[in-house]
Amino acid sequence: MSQRPVVRVRKSGTALVAAVIAFVGAVPLAGVSWTFAPVLLIPIVVFAWAWRAGTDVYPDRLRVRALFGGNVVPWSRIVELAPDQRGRVSALLDNGNVIRLTAVTRENLSLVLAAAGKAPADEDAADAADAES
Repeated sequence: MSQRPVVRVRKSGTALVAAVIAFVGAVPLAGVSWTFAPVLLIPIVVFAWAWRAGTDVYPDRLRVRALFGGNVVPWSRIVELAPDQRGRVSALLDNGNVIRLTAVTRENLSLVLAAAGKAPADEDAADAADAES
């Protein structure tokens, strides 16, 4: 698995900037007393999550990463990629499980499919086929 991903989908960089600003803002509070020092951990964890969490697209698999751990799913096990009402995309697996693809949205779904060499379903052709039947 030393192969590099074709596409790496990550959260917006604004989360990283917000975590840095929150850390700088928490430093004076932590400087008042050592009892407030754990407050610094919150922006550090948010920064680590924003840096690490995302979806890596390979030609033969997806790798969904979270703050701790992740899942590797071969494309052969994915039955469907479907966006929800908020625009977040989930993968339906052949065993019925659903995995939410971190940072993949309706807007960048076509990029993910193109990187994997998969053709997105043509909704107009499907609508025309339904109309004919």
